Amino acid sequence: MPCPRASEWLLTSAEENCTIKGMDKLVFRPGERVSHAYIVASASEEARRGTALRLAAAMLCESSGDRPCGDCRHCRKVFSGIHPDVVSVAPALDDKGRKRREILVEQVRFISADAQVMPNEARVKVYVIHDAERMNAAAQNALLKLLEEPPASAAFILCASNPALLLPTVRSRCVLLRQNADEAGDEQAAADAQEYRDGFVAWIDGDGGRARLLAWEFAHEDMDGRRASAMLAAARGELADILRGEGRAQLPPRRCVELDELFAKCSAMLRLNTGVRHVFGLIAVCGVRK
Repeated sequence: MPCPRASEWLLTSAEENCTIKGMDKLVFRPGERVSHAYIVASASEEARRGTALRLAAAMLCESSGDRPCGDCRHCRKVFSGIHPDVVSVAPALDDKGRKRREILVEQVRFISADAQVMPNEARVKVYVIHDAERMNAAAQNALLKLLEEPPASAAFILCASNPALLLPTVRSRCVLLRQNADEAGDEQAAADAQEYRDGFVAWIDGDGGRARLLAWEFAHEDMDGRRASAMLAAARGELADILRGEGRAQLPPRRCVELDELFAKCSAMLRLNTGVRHVFGLIAVCGVRK
């Protein structure tokens, strides 16, 4: 039975299965199933982290009543930040102590290997991926394999300010929990991303596609960084599909890697508040040849 929707949060899934009364009131009633994978989406990092914490506690809670109960040993450890079966993953720090721009495939491979080891205390291990939209294409594809065939003792929570930056195949395998205030922006970003991805494929195929793509970029150069980031993520998703032999166009592998690096650089520039017009100009100059 679908759960009631609260004014603050919206649950989107084929199986809506929990009761939400606000970001600090997420509750699973007796008999309600907890999914193995969630996306927690909000512009507020505090809201994302708080909701992820409650989800993790609910996944490990021993109560036969509402979960999380807040009183069992697992809930207490989760809320204290000391549970050995809750593993947090975020962009790593570089040699100078600065947060890297991306979550790398090596970090997801660590999750994959660690998920094969039985939990220390609870029934499952919960992997919380912060800034999940920063996973590069390789990392997202590695995570996709885990989501498609998850170990019985593993669960995943992806925290993202903009879920449209995640690959559609990743999003489709998770229950999406987001603040209502973000819904319209997410839908517009997703629509723009799909349109840009279609234009990108046309550009690769030739037949005037490049001119149409550049014209589209210049017509949308006043859009916000959120929508532009979703578009670049969509193009990188198409490149990943091409490398796997599943894309709608063909490019030499080396050129795919070059374009992916260009789009990754541009995505990082957007996160640093570089203007969309400047980013599109860089793509026009550096991405023109096939």
